[in-house]
Amino acid sequence: MDSPMDPFTSAVELAAAVRRKEVSPVEVADCYLERMDALDPGLNAFCHRDDDAVRRAAAAAAAAVSRAGSRDDLPPFHGVPLPVKDLVDVAGWPTTHGSAGAGRAPAAASDPVVRRFLDAGFVLLGKTTTSEFGTLPFTESDALGVSRNPWDPDRSPGGSSSGAGAAVAAGMAPLAHAEDGGGSIRIPASCNGLVGLKPTRGLVTNGVVQVEGLGASGVVTRTVADTAAALDVLARHDPAAWWSPPTPSRSFATVLRDDPPTGLRVGALVDSPIEGISVDPACAAAVDAALAALESLGHHVVDDRLPLPATQELVSAFTTLWNLGGAGVPLADPDRVEPHNRLLRDAARSIDSWAYAEAVRRTQDLSRRIVEGFVAGLDLLVTPTLACLPPRIGAWRAGVDEDPLAALRNSYPTGVFTSVFNVTGQPAVSLPLHHDEATGLPVGVQLVAAPWREDLLLQVARTLELACPWAHRRPPAR
Repeated sequence: MDSPMDPFTSAVELAAAVRRKEVSPVEVADCYLERMDALDPGLNAFCHRDDDAVRRAAAAAAAAVSRAGSRDDLPPFHGVPLPVKDLVDVAGWPTTHGSAGAGRAPAAASDPVVRRFLDAGFVLLGKTTTSEFGTLPFTESDALGVSRNPWDPDRSPGGSSSGAGAAVAAGMAPLAHAEDGGGSIRIPASCNGLVGLKPTRGLVTNGVVQVEGLGASGVVTRTVADTAAALDVLARHDPAAWWSPPTPSRSFATVLRDDPPTGLRVGALVDSPIEGISVDPACAAAVDAALAALESLGHHVVDDRLPLPATQELVSAFTTLWNLGGAGVPLADPDRVEPHNRLLRDAARSIDSWAYAEAVRRTQDLSRRIVEGFVAGLDLLVTPTLACLPPRIGAWRAGVDEDPLAALRNSYPTGVFTSVFNVTGQPAVSLPLHHDEATGLPVGVQLVAAPWREDLLLQVARTLELACPWAHRRPPAR
């Protein structure tokens, strides 16, 4: 690796350079900490830093490299920095859940996802910003302030994994932990020109099943190879979890070396699943470009339509469960919870257990109908990731003084294509295949596969990455 270190080096390449002793974990950590010092005051991607702990962990990683008998003695991401979204616990660090009402006591233990990262050799770089309880697809909060997009600081980096997306896009981290309950991996991936994969429901386990299985942990990265290798770290059988399949028999990183599939049945969904939401021409153009690329790679675009239910049924199925997004969060001062989340909490408390169980059953029935129709007609579905370009800061505010829940409705264009697949539990990835010529902003395209077909999704994503490279694109002045 050339010196000084390129902060946009992929995580897989960075780990290989550490194993070859071409760069020290201490040098790597210092590089990213210095970029955080320089760039984060303008972007607000990090909400918790413990630079001394980072440097201690990096020094311990460097000592382990010196002691290792061979490269194979080191874990796959040894010495690579990774920040954690501030919705999960890291032992010794506070978890704010993005809320001014939450306590600030250090967590007693780390979430299983964090423990898997540590077992893989990552150096935890700090915690990244999120909207309160992750309920909104941007971070402009009382607790953590405004997070901004490196491509245009007047725009949002998306969310709720806002800081994760901004940090990786700006070269403040090689990759970052993210969570997705309605699009919160894929939305910031699209807004920041990154790769973001939401895995199949249950493939990656946290300490508890999140929001009836709508939520999933993953990462945002700059390359498909990084996404695949990180999924190998996260997709491990968890015998203590309620739902956890066996560890996949083949590593996802290895699957990328297979001959790519051809002749897939590819469908498209370009019109919004929710009536009344228009799709920006740049987002529709991104789908057209992706379909053309897939046809050139030997796949077949078919007319089969995804069997989506009526708008009201779709919204009702999602929001009944989504109201519980803040459940279980310990609050030191409930009066400081933001108005929209206070209303969501009140709505959740007003639903009796029988009505909630009925809502869960309806959601499962809805999911089955969609997935059965998908499997019968398609191998792959292509949609815009967002129905809009990255929103301007404050765009969500219209009408919130009269009705705080207007913040959610104003955010529908960002999550209308992503949240469907949290309901169905299917794997879905946003790829940075397009840029809007007028604004220079990245525009993501979402690819969706059948449940448990992350292998297929990653293989197709890799062929698109080779056909339409994006890793060279970087935000201006970064």
